Amino acid sequence: MADRPRDLAERMARRRKPGQTVGDGYLRETFTLPRAAARERAQAFFARYPKAGYMSAVETWRELPGGEIEFTMRRLPSAD
Repeated sequence: MADRPRDLAERMARRRKPGQTVGDGYLRETFTLPRAAARERAQAFFARYPKAGYMSAVETWRELPGGEIEFTMRRLPSAD
């Protein structure tokens, strides 16, 4: 039986370690939080790593059953 896209995404997310680069130079961190906490975490990430200096972005996000948000933030390490 073929994997569903969600199954593949979940397996890939589990393999990635916090702050790991994927070969394109970006550092990524994945979080799973309730909606309000996810919003606060993303805002704190942008405050610490501004878009102008780090090219920071919310790379992916999805709502999980139960309402939690899983999201991946990315940034360049070059401005550290």
